[in-house]
Amino acid sequence: MTTTPTGMPQEPAGLAPVEARRLFREGLVTPTAGWSSGFTQANLLVLPREQAWDFLLFAQRNPKPCPVLDVLEAGDVSGPLLDGDVRTDLPAYRVYVDGELVEETTDVRSWWRDDLVSFLVGCSFTFEAALGEAGVPVRHVEQGVNVPMYVTSRRCRSAGAISGPLVVSMRPVPAGQVADAVRVTSRYPAVHGAPVHVGDPAQLGIADLDRPDFGDAVEVRPGEVPVFWACGVTPQAAVMESRPPLAMAHAPGHMLVTDARDSDYLVP
Repeated sequence: MTTTPTGMPQEPAGLAPVEARRLFREGLVTPTAGWSSGFTQANLLVLPREQAWDFLLFAQRNPKPCPVLDVLEAGDVSGPLLDGDVRTDLPAYRVYVDGELVEETTDVRSWWRDDLVSFLVGCSFTFEAALGEAGVPVRHVEQGVNVPMYVTSRRCRSAGAISGPLVVSMRPVPAGQVADAVRVTSRYPAVHGAPVHVGDPAQLGIADLDRPDFGDAVEVRPGEVPVFWACGVTPQAAVMESRPPLAMAHAPGHMLVTDARDSDYLVP
């Protein structure tokens, strides 16, 4: 594997998931869009067992932003989707105490408890290779930045003690290719599927595309339309609102690269 002076591999798209996870475990911090092409990426949310059932119900009631790929047993750190450790194998994590962000770190082992339940939630990075193959631009990958994500005015359906707003990711798409973007992504319902909104961001309560709540702003060129997909940062917005005693999650855009293949989640 050839790397740049900063330790970044020259071709992250070609890395096997186990190799990508090794780099992250060793301390490389980077958004994972475009990494390990053909392999599914996942959002991570970790909650105490006491809050886990409510979140599972929240995800069932809000499948667009929270499509659950797997749930690990309490205390487990590995499972069928990865030969690794959910505590160390992501490039960056966020730790919340009573809904407040208290730490961003590359390793959450010091926070780990035997009652913690890990949820792996589908990520829209999974369908970006298919968008590219269809000729639809993926601007944040082109610009080498994190995808822009926005907290919307739309409410998710609550479940027990868990409530919160819908979070969306945005990709600018040439107007003539919006139908292609919808067609391609609708075939991946397990990783957010088709867009939830096309066009005017104000209809989602988004005041300024240049000021995302998470990630980085990207260029929207003349003739392009902002297209919004439900986003797996929605669980973190729910954590901030619902204030469980402890929660851990991926840093937005810094995903778990799993051993599952994108084709596992492609429907005809």
